[in-house]
Amino acid sequence: MERKKTEKMSFQAIWQKYGTFGILILLLAILAIANPENFFMPSTVTQILAQSSVNILIAMGEFFAILIAGIDLSVGSVVALTGMVTAKLMTYGLPVALCMILGLLLGAFLGLLNGLLVNGTGLHPFIITLGTQAIFRGITLIISNSSAVFGFPASFTAMLSKNFGIVPVVALIAIVTALILSFLTKKTKLGRNIYALGGNREAAWYSGINIKLHTAIVFVISGLCAGLAGIVLLGRVGSAEPAAATGFETYAIAAAIIGGTSFFGGKGKIFGVVMGGLIIGVINFGMNILALSSTLQQVVMGALIIGSVALDRFVAEKR
Repeated sequence: MERKKTEKMSFQAIWQKYGTFGILILLLAILAIANPENFFMPSTVTQILAQSSVNILIAMGEFFAILIAGIDLSVGSVVALTGMVTAKLMTYGLPVALCMILGLLLGAFLGLLNGLLVNGTGLHPFIITLGTQAIFRGITLIISNSSAVFGFPASFTAMLSKNFGIVPVVALIAIVTALILSFLTKKTKLGRNIYALGGNREAAWYSGINIKLHTAIVFVISGLCAGLAGIVLLGRVGSAEPAAATGFETYAIAAAIIGGTSFFGGKGKIFGVVMGGLIIGVINFGMNILALSSTLQQVVMGALIIGSVALDRFVAEKR
C-alpha cells in the first residue's frame, strides 16, 4: 500500500516537472509523422519560433496575473493599442528607437491602469480587465479610424524580420525577456513576494507584504510584456491593424496554464510558460500545414484550457 502511494507521488512530481515538455515532444512527433515533407525543413523551426514569439511574450505577462490568482483579459487589446501608437509615431517621423520606448511605456501605463482599478475598486481582475479590454480596443479603433497604418521605416521591419541562422530575432527577444523574468521570480524578493501573494493572500498580508503595490507591479509587468509583443507583432506583420491580436488573451491563458501555472495562484515557472507558448505555436503551425480550419484552433485551445485546469486541480487534490 505504501509502495503504491510512493509511486503515485512520484508520477505527480514527474508530471509537474516534465509534463509540458512531454506534450511538446508528442505534438512534434505527431506533426512529423502526419506531414514529414514540410516538417523536416530548417524553415519549419524558424516559422514555429517566429509564430510562437508573440504568444510567449503575452503569456509571460499573463503568467504574473494568474500567479496572484487573478487574470488579465486586456492583453490582446494592449498589444493592438501599443502597436498602433508605435506605428503612428513612426509615421510622424520620430526616431524608431524612441517610438519603441514610448510603445513600451504605454504598455506599462495600461498595465498600471489595470492594477490601480483593481486596487481602487476591489473588484476581481476578471471584471476590470474585461472592461479595459473593450476600452483599449475602442481607443485603437478611434485613433486609427478603423484602418490599418502603413508607411513606417523599412529599417524597423527589417530589424525584426532578421534571422540568425534558423533563430529569428523576435525569438531572441522572447528568450531574453524570459531570462529576465525568470531571474525576477527566482532570485529577487519581489518574485518571492508575488508567489506568496498568490499562495495565500491573507498570510502574505500578515507577513507585511504590500498587497496593493505588488498587485499593481504584476499588472505593469503584464502590460510591458503585451506592449513588447505589440511592437514585435508590428515588425513581423509590417502594418498596424486595429483588429490585431483579437483573441490572443485565450492563447496567453492557454500557454500559461498548459505550462504548469496554477489557475488558483502561487505556482508556476517562466520556463513552463515558454514551453506552453511553443505548444500553442506548434498547434497553430500544424493546423496550417495540414490545411485544417482556423476555427478549429479555437476548439483546441478551449479544450486544452479545460483539460489543463482540470488536471491541475486533480493533481492538487491528490497531493
